[in-house]
Amino acid sequence: MTRPDQRISLAEVARQTGAMLRRADSAHFREQQQPTLADLTESLFFSPGDGRIWLNDQRMLLWHASAMGHLRRELIDTLGIERARGLLTRAGYVSGARDAQLVRERWPDSDIGNVFMAGTKLHALEGVVKVVPLRFEFDLDRGIYDGEFLWEHSSEDDEHIAAYGLGTEPACWGQVGYATGYVTTLFGQMVIFREVECRSMGANACRVIGRHAAAWGDISEDLRYLQAHDFRTLPAPSPAAAVAGPRRAARVLDRHDIVGASSAFNSACHQLDRVARTAATVLFTGESGVGKEAFARRLHRIGVRSDKPFVAVNCAAIPETLIESELFGVERGAFTGASQSRPGRFERASGGTLFLDEIGTLSLVSQGKLLRALQEGEVERVGGTRTIKVDVRVVAATNVDLQAEVRAGRFREDLFYRLNVFPIHLPPLRERRDDVPLLMNHFLQLESRRHGRSPTGFTTRAVRAMLHYAFPGNIRELQNLIERGVISAEDGAAIDVAHMFRREQLSHESLLAIGAQGTLTAEASEPAPLLELLRQQVGAGTPLPAIEQRLLREAVAAADGNLAAAARTLGLTRAQLAYRLERGDAPAAPRRRRRRAGATGS
Repeated sequence: MTRPDQRISLAEVARQTGAMLRRADSAHFREQQQPTLADLTESLFFSPGDGRIWLNDQRMLLWHASAMGHLRRELIDTLGIERARGLLTRAGYVSGARDAQLVRERWPDSDIGNVFMAGTKLHALEGVVKVVPLRFEFDLDRGIYDGEFLWEHSSEDDEHIAAYGLGTEPACWGQVGYATGYVTTLFGQMVIFREVECRSMGANACRVIGRHAAAWGDISEDLRYLQAHDFRTLPAPSPAAAVAGPRRAARVLDRHDIVGASSAFNSACHQLDRVARTAATVLFTGESGVGKEAFARRLHRIGVRSDKPFVAVNCAAIPETLIESELFGVERGAFTGASQSRPGRFERASGGTLFLDEIGTLSLVSQGKLLRALQEGEVERVGGTRTIKVDVRVVAATNVDLQAEVRAGRFREDLFYRLNVFPIHLPPLRERRDDVPLLMNHFLQLESRRHGRSPTGFTTRAVRAMLHYAFPGNIRELQNLIERGVISAEDGAAIDVAHMFRREQLSHESLLAIGAQGTLTAEASEPAPLLELLRQQVGAGTPLPAIEQRLLREAVAAADGNLAAAARTLGLTRAQLAYRLERGDAPAAPRRRRRRAGATGS
C-alpha cells in the first residue's frame, strides 16, 4: 500500500515525465534506445526490380558522389558561388526536414534525445558525412538549443577540394542546411548551424555549432542562404557590395516578402526570375492566400520597372458601376459628384506595373473595356473625349480556373489569351509543408516587431499542430495565426496551440493524446512510461473522463482557483476549461441533491 508521503499527483507525474522527455544533453544520452542505427538501417529498402529505393516511406536515390560534385561545379561556375551556396543549402534544409518528419512519425514513443540524435545517424546512413557529437543540450520548454559536432569524411569537402583546392571559406553548405532543417523541424523554432572549421579550409575535420536563433544574435547572413528571394534574384555582388552585404541583409522584414525552401516554392521562384527581365504579361494562379500579390510585388521589384510605380487593384472589391472610372479615370463633370478630374489606375501605373487581382470577377462588359486598353495601350477617361497613352506591365491573378470560366461563357477567350502569356502557378501551403517552419519564424519576427511583443518562439506541440494543419487559407491564414499567437502569448513565453487556434479544426492526431503537464499534445501516441505511471496512480481500468477531470481539478488547485492560469497550464482557453469542468459536474449534481434530501427527511 502506498504511504501518503509517497503519493504524487497526476499533474506532477505528467510534469516530471514530460520534463524528462522534453530536454536532453550529451552527458545523459543513452545510445541504445530507439531509434538506433540498426533501426534506421532496417528502414532502408531496395526494390531493384522497379527501380526504387525507400527510406521508410520516402523515396531515395543512390547517386555517384562524383556526379554530385559535377553538378556542384556546374552550379558554382554558372550561377556564382553565392547562388550555388543558397541552392545547396536549401536543398539540404528540405532533406533534413523530411528526415525529421520521418523519425517523428516512425518512432513517436522514443526519447526526445534519441529522436534528435537520429538525424546524425541518418546523415551517415545516407552517405553524406560521419557525425561525431562533442556536446549538446536542449530544453524544448525554455526554447534553448546548444550543440557542437565534428563532421568527418564530408562528401561535400571531397568534391569541393577536388574541384577548387583549399580555400578560406567553409564548403559544407548542404550539410549545414540539413542540420538546420532537421533540428528546426523537431525543435519548434529556428535553430541555426554554422561551420566554424572546415576541411576545405585546411582543417583535419569540420566542426559545426548549432544554437537557437536568439543565442546567435544577428542571423541575417544565415537566413540569406535559406530564403531564396534574398539572393537568387540579385546579381552577383561586387567586392564593394560584398562588404556591405550583411548590413543590406539585415533589412526590416516586409509583409510582402516571399519565404520558402521547398521544391514547389523554388520552381515558382525560378519562373519568376526568368520572366522578370522581360515585359511579358504574367498570370498568377492558385488558391486564395497563397501569396499571389507578394509574388507580383517581388516580380516588380526585381524587374526593369522597379523604380516606377506598382499599383494594385482588387477587382472583386470594386462595384461594377465604378470599375471603369477606377481603371481608366474620370473627367470633371462626367457624372454627379465628379467635381474634379482624376487619373485612373492605368495612368497612375504608367511606366510601372499594374496588378489586377481577382481578375476572374470582372463582368463581361468590363472585360471588353480592359481588353481594348491592353491591346491599344491607351485609355479614355469616363466623360473624356481624348485618348491617353499608357505604358504598363500588366500582372493578373486569379483563384478560379479561367479556362473553365471561358468554357462556361463567363470569361472572354480573347482576354484570357491576352493575360495567359506567362502563367505561374503558386502551390497551396499543404503542398509545401517544408516551408512551414521558415514561414513561422519569418512571421514571428515580423509580427513581434509590428506589435512590440517578445514571445520566445513556439512550443513543440504548436509546431506539430501547424505542420499537421491543412491551412485552407494558406499563407494568409498562417500569418493570421502567428499574429494571433504573438498577441495572445505572454512576453518571454512560447506560443502554444491555444494562443493561435480558436475555432479552426485541427486534426485528431494533433489533439487527442495526453502529454507533458497534463496538456494535450499532437503526439500520435503517448510514451509508455507515462501510461504506466498513470496506471500506478489511478489504478487500472479508470476511465479517461475521470482521469481528465482529476487533471483539470488539480490544475485549478495548483493555480489557487485561478481558472485562466490553470487553463494556460493545460493549453486550453478559460472558456474551454470552464466548459470541461461543468461537463464533468453535470451527472453528479442530481445525486448530491438526492442525498441532501434524504438526510433532511431522516
